[in-house]
Amino acid sequence: MSSRLVVETREIDTVEDPLAYADPAAPLAWLRRGDGIVAVGPRVVTTIRVPAGVAPLRSAAIAEAWRDLSRDAEIDDPLGLPGTGLVAFGALAFDETSAADSVLIVPEAIIGRHRGRTWLTRIRTADAGASPSPTTPTGYGPHWAGTVGPGAQTPQGYQDSVRGALSRIAAGELSKVVLARDLTGSIPAGSDLRRLVRALSTGYPDTWAFAVDGLIGASPETLVTVQNRTVTARVLAGTIGRGADADADTAASAHLASSTKDLDEHEYAVQSVLASLRPHTRALAASEQPFLLKLPNLFHLATDVEGELAEGESSLDLVGALHPTAAVAGTPTPAAIAAIRELEPFDRGRYAGPVGWVDAAGNGEWAIALRCAQFTPRADAIAVTAYAGAGIVAGSDPESELLETRVKFRPLVDALA
Repeated sequence: MSSRLVVETREIDTVEDPLAYADPAAPLAWLRRGDGIVAVGPRVVTTIRVPAGVAPLRSAAIAEAWRDLSRDAEIDDPLGLPGTGLVAFGALAFDETSAADSVLIVPEAIIGRHRGRTWLTRIRTADAGASPSPTTPTGYGPHWAGTVGPGAQTPQGYQDSVRGALSRIAAGELSKVVLARDLTGSIPAGSDLRRLVRALSTGYPDTWAFAVDGLIGASPETLVTVQNRTVTARVLAGTIGRGADADADTAASAHLASSTKDLDEHEYAVQSVLASLRPHTRALAASEQPFLLKLPNLFHLATDVEGELAEGESSLDLVGALHPTAAVAGTPTPAAIAAIRELEPFDRGRYAGPVGWVDAAGNGEWAIALRCAQFTPRADAIAVTAYAGAGIVAGSDPESELLETRVKFRPLVDALA
């Protein structure tokens, strides 16, 4: 049997709601401001799945497998837009020791949109013959609601973990660690998960709304983007909730912009990203001062980074080099990861791991899986585990950090309800 892939992309009439073509039970989607890519239906051509312990670095194993798969592919793509041609959706585990698999999924058909243009990509193995998969939308299932409550890490337990982290920082073991907590619950069996993706995509249009292998969320944080060998990354670190009115909003943004604690945390994150990207890029530069990124429920400090991809590299190589950033792990990274393993009473799975897509040329868009939950089908319901975290540095207050996680949970909790 030939595993060589045959890929054909063609421009089609405008599709107003690509998500309507996705599989209700297991959508594959990557959307921002109405543009992006969505897998049509449930049929998949191939999945690259890397469990823990298979390789020293799972992202490297996935990158090599993707190179092998895409090298021999026969690709007919006259458009050459972001997301056309051979594309795989990916979600990688946060920690190399996590029980969650890192995956790349190649669907049989993809509908994409980019700046007013719409296309359909069909992918098959060379010996499968050109039997077109159906490309018709399916109506959304009934509305559903779900609730989540404290998981393995209770609010009190979280504050205790923050105190434990502060002790390590005071002892000089590390400068920063990002600690998360979890919420768990369930939604009815057979729920149309596209409704959640649509709610997040429309409610938070400036984030990356994603659905990959049961991981669904809306991330404000780009890990790295590569298009035509231009590398861009946006670093977010330092957060404050939005005010209840215009005056409170202004006060909140001014406080964040002048907060030594948040500015220090942000600078750690920026330097971490620059150091990781330099070996894989040319002409790398970052803006001198962070700017305020305004989201519906909070402000972030943000810095944009840009460079040129070195020869022979792909966005997956950059994902492996960048992850985990100081923004989601801490500084220095090895000490922060060790602290996370000891202070968090759960496996993060793919929370705070890379999520996005890659094409045959190595282009891609990757975000950090934040504001997200993992959905796992059970016999009588779909289990939900949501995650949110906060960066702990010297001077952090346990109660304030707990409140920050509550703010970060809000997009997903509201969408679930």
